[in-house]
Parts: sequence; C-alpha cells; structure tokens
Amino acid sequence: MNFDELKDFLDYKSDQYNNPNFIESDPIQIPHRYQVKEDIEISGFLAATIAWGNRKMIINSATKMMQALGNSPYDFVMHATENQINSIDNIVHRTFNSEDFRFFIKSLRNIYNQHGGLEKVFAHNPTLNLQHRISNFKATFFEIEHPLRSTKHISDPLKGSSSKRINMYLRWLVRNDHNGVDFGLWKSISPSELSCPLDVHSGNVARALGILNRKQNDAKALAELDESLRNFDPNDPVKYDFALFGLGVFEGIK
Repeated sequence: MNFDELKDFLDYKSDQYNNPNFIESDPIQIPHRYQVKEDIEISGFLAATIAWGNRKMIINSATKMMQALGNSPYDFVMHATENQINSIDNIVHRTFNSEDFRFFIKSLRNIYNQHGGLEKVFAHNPTLNLQHRISNFKATFFEIEHPLRSTKHISDPLKGSSSKRINMYLRWLVRNDHNGVDFGLWKSISPSELSCPLDVHSGNVARALGILNRKQNDAKALAELDESLRNFDPNDPVKYDFALFGLGVFEGIK
C-alpha cells in the first residue's frame, strides 16, 4: 500500500473500532461507570495501572478495586481514615497487590491536596513534551514515603519505557471525538501531544504495516511510531490506536 492507501485503511479501521461497542470488552469500561470528573480520572488511572495481561482479568481486578473504594473512588481517596485504607487486603493483580493499592490511595490524596489533581500534574507545559511530563508525574507520585516495590507500577519514558499504560490512560482522558469511547475531559492537553499506547498487539501490527521498524517495544519504538502516526493525522495521531489494537486483538494480524 502507498501512503494514501494506508492512511485510508487505518482511518477506516479506526472508525470501525472507535465506537461504544469497544467499551464492553475493554478496561475503559471502569471509568465509564462514573459521571464525576474526579471519579472518572481516579478509576481510569487505577484501571490503567493494572492493564496488562488478560483483559477480562484486568476488568475483574479493577472492579474489585472499585468495590474496595466503596464505588466512590474520589470520596474514598480524599476522606477514608487510616484504618479504612489499612484494612484493604484483598487486592491482587499479577504483581500489583494490596500494599501497592494502599499506597496509590495515599499518593492520589497527596496529588489532589498538594498539586491540584491528576490533570494539573500532566497539564501542558510549553517547555516539556508529554513524555517528559509523564516522567515528572512519576516523580510527583512517589514524592511521599512509599514502598520500593510500588515504583515498578508506573513507568518512566525517560528511562526507555514505552509507558503503554499511562499513554493509554492519557488517551482516555484527553481525546474528544464524540464517538463515546474516550472522555475528552482534560482540556489542558492537546490530542496532538499524545503518544500511541505501544504494546505487543499494536507493535506487531505496526511492523506488519511497515510503519514501525524497531523490534523492541520501548521508548525509541514509540518515538518512531508516533512520527509515522503524526504523518497520517498530526492533530489526532492516537486515534490510530483503535486501528492497530483492533487489527491485532480482533483480527489476529501479527
């Protein structure tokens, strides 16, 4: 396929998968259970944090997390007593456990109390690109006392990670195409700044289509893929995540 044919194909596949039916089998269904901005961004952040492995297991684990927060994530984060937080002991998703979850609650409280909330930590900064701001977010998240083990659950793109889960979370909160999947809640970040959530599926499909050459799914591969996708649509490059993910997960392209 030449450039125009490939763009038309990816546009078509993005439209095919970017609709409310996508929500049913995806972890984005967790924040879609809420209406209040802070509930959406907290539940989305927690669901995205554990979004690796089997999608059904991710959704089940994230649902259990929301139940532990009384299905009122913002209220629990801001007002739970020390005893209520410390009594949480039934959260396990792969290597993420209750100790991590208890710390995440305390760190989120610190972010809302001391930094104006999650959006403000990621917000547009003319001197830093979004991947640098993700790195700064990690530093802010762990500025309070924390278990060393918990630091592995937030990646740092400046240390070579593709930061798939945080980039996916930012897609959820920032993109606003009125298709009913992504929320478009955060106006302080432009969709043009976003990076594609790069994982096994999207990486394999991108290589099969010839828009990614690097073999590892790391920060360098993400930069290469971003450049390709911005050539197709500089204003909304991450809409193509729907195409790459759908072609990999639902159509089995490898």
